[in-house]
Amino acid sequence: MIAFVGLSHLGIVHAAATAANGWPVTGFDADATLCASLNDARLPISEPGLQELFSENRERLEFTSNFARLAGSELVIFSLDVATDDQNRSDLRPLLELIDLAVPHLNESATVVVLSQVPPGFARSLHAGKLGRSLHSQVETLIFGNAVERALKPERFIVGCADPRQALPAPYAKWLAAFGCPVLPMRYESAELAKIAINCFLVSSISTANTLAELCERTGADWSEIAPALRLDRRIGPHACLTPGLGIAGGNLERDLVTVRSLAAEHGTEASVVSAWQLSSRHRRDWALRKLQDLLFSKVANPRLAIWGLTYKPDTASLKNSPSLALIEALAQFSVTAYDPMVQSPPAGLPHLTLAASALEACREADALIVMTPWRQFSSVDPRAVRQAMHGNLLIDPFGVVEGDGFSHHQLGS
Repeated sequence: MIAFVGLSHLGIVHAAATAANGWPVTGFDADATLCASLNDARLPISEPGLQELFSENRERLEFTSNFARLAGSELVIFSLDVATDDQNRSDLRPLLELIDLAVPHLNESATVVVLSQVPPGFARSLHAGKLGRSLHSQVETLIFGNAVERALKPERFIVGCADPRQALPAPYAKWLAAFGCPVLPMRYESAELAKIAINCFLVSSISTANTLAELCERTGADWSEIAPALRLDRRIGPHACLTPGLGIAGGNLERDLVTVRSLAAEHGTEASVVSAWQLSSRHRRDWALRKLQDLLFSKVANPRLAIWGLTYKPDTASLKNSPSLALIEALAQFSVTAYDPMVQSPPAGLPHLTLAASALEACREADALIVMTPWRQFSSVDPRAVRQAMHGNLLIDPFGVVEGDGFSHHQLGS
């Protein structure tokens, strides 16, 4: 039996992916109600393909709040999402409390893996303290909206070890091998910093694309014509993140930037480029607001505004650091109607926001439509019906979701 301890987004997805590879899996969580829901195949999270994966492998999945049963597992994986606060700093207390709850029940020969995203030094401190046994740190990339595919077909496993020269314990090595991807053993601190390094390079690509896309808008160039040239440059490559967006949203990227700045301050290293990335992200986040100021507010008194999308990206229910919510907060003096397929009730603190039952309904009598989350289903809404429903014709569509004539259409990078 493989045990996953902590049944948040990370734990549920990876437990199901492990079961899909033929392993019997027991998930542990202190929340007995959550365990009962999962045993009834009622999932507390939404992720494309997860319900199907869960149902297909239901016979190999069980969930319990009885931590005494951990004694029967030779491989125990801590898989709790580490939340961030309003300053994008990690809150490690729930993970530490979960570890404290589980440790007394662990088999002395068990291999323990921390799958949660933790800062450099976390695993070393556990190894020196409450988990002085076979401990490994494997910080996985949880991408909301694509978590199932990444869990089933990982690019690589980055494995932090007390001594990377030593062979991995047999139960752990066998589990890793089942996924058929490269395994990279390294010291604890290197593994923990590797995830942050990956995100920093991603942020660099995002920031560069956004900076140049804005220049395109001012010079008559079109970023969609430039990006293919970059993908054919072997120093950048076909998989580079070159799509302009509304800054850095979600939780993980911002968390890692905050972590790097904190580590740089602690150890006396220079990291001003990280501050520049954060400033660039904040500037890009307000792109739609600047468009409204330039194109609408000086021409229409008390305009009615329609917004498509509230989540920080499609295929997730997460509102963390959502550019859409930041825009709505800035529009407090106006009437705003929004639609998002995953948001059923208005977020707190936005009394001027009304939720519509459909994308088309949100557009009724609107002077402008702003598409803030590029949900695929928005592309299938008839643009003629949208135009007929609207009072005005201003379409602020950063990602080019809507096609059709009759709009004053404004897109990122063109």
